[in-house]
Amino acid sequence: MKKLIMFLSVCATVTLLALPAFANRIQPQPDQPQEQCSFDTKAALYKEFLANFKGDTAKANEAAKKYVACPVDQTLEKEVKDAEDKRVEYLKNWIGKYEKESRKTRLEQAMIDKKYAEAIPIGKDILNDEPENVRVVLDLLFAGYASGNASFDADTVGYAKRTIQLLESGKAPDKWAHFSSKDDALAWSNYIIAVKAAARNSPAEAIPYFLKAASYESSIKKLPLVYFSLGDVYEKGPYAKLSADYKAKFEGKDESPESKLALENINQVVDRMIDAYARAVALAGSDADMKTKALDAATFYYKVRHDKSDAGLNEMIASVLSKPLPPEPTPITSLPTPAVTPASGPGTSAAGAAPTAASSPVKATGPAKP
Repeated sequence: MKKLIMFLSVCATVTLLALPAFANRIQPQPDQPQEQCSFDTKAALYKEFLANFKGDTAKANEAAKKYVACPVDQTLEKEVKDAEDKRVEYLKNWIGKYEKESRKTRLEQAMIDKKYAEAIPIGKDILNDEPENVRVVLDLLFAGYASGNASFDADTVGYAKRTIQLLESGKAPDKWAHFSSKDDALAWSNYIIAVKAAARNSPAEAIPYFLKAASYESSIKKLPLVYFSLGDVYEKGPYAKLSADYKAKFEGKDESPESKLALENINQVVDRMIDAYARAVALAGSDADMKTKALDAATFYYKVRHDKSDAGLNEMIASVLSKPLPPEPTPITSLPTPAVTPASGPGTSAAGAAPTAASSPVKATGPAKP
């Protein structure tokens, strides 16, 4: 508020010094009634404005708005009318500046009071004038997400994408609020996009945003929910589709190069799911509910990939955070050519290489978690 008063006071003082002495130019008629736009009323309004523009700016603004709402008397002498036109122009300019600055003050207060539904329309008005105001975009991003109101989801995703665009282009707010740093804001922006995509049943769209969110050194990186959600969208997105396609094309048929290729694509998605659920377990800490859900999912799919055995799973969970988060899998278009080596005794495959449990394919029908 102090910044607003100082800003408008300077603007007003500079402009007033340049204006004629209107009070001496426009004299009220002695017997004229005190109507809304009479000379007496307008003189009183302008006097009220002058008395408050350095202090009670809201009161000054109301007086200025009432003044400019009155039409200029076209019968005035030219010199007097010109002076009145200048006064109206000045007041309109002052009102515009006041409205712009006061919106920022009202937005700041709404965010402090956590009145997010009130903050959002105010922020939108500000962005109409200042589309690259990063601080306001961050306020709207936070307000939309924190409100928990699904009707704001589309706008919230837009603000998240706008945040990413502005920050990656080198823009930054005057000070960080809601987020601790640029990386933290970028991580949360990607996470929010992912969450909203998952909520509208677009899991495949959510995957790259979850991965990107977890790539930044931020508070997001250690949230178990991020990785549990990543495993979930892998499961509901590419895994569900690939499993359904495999069942439709190959179930009940003899194994073929095409079915093997399809299984390899399913298996690499399952491996990503296991990794994500394992990370959620490792980060769950004292969150018993999260740990249980994530461990159940990790165990189920680990057994699918390891001939119904969970041997080695605990060791994997213990070390998983020391390894990079696997990227989204690239579709496999051809089977690798197995290396041919001389047979070296019992337990080797026809190609000479001993098979491992990790290479066991997922069931043709696609397992369903209990």
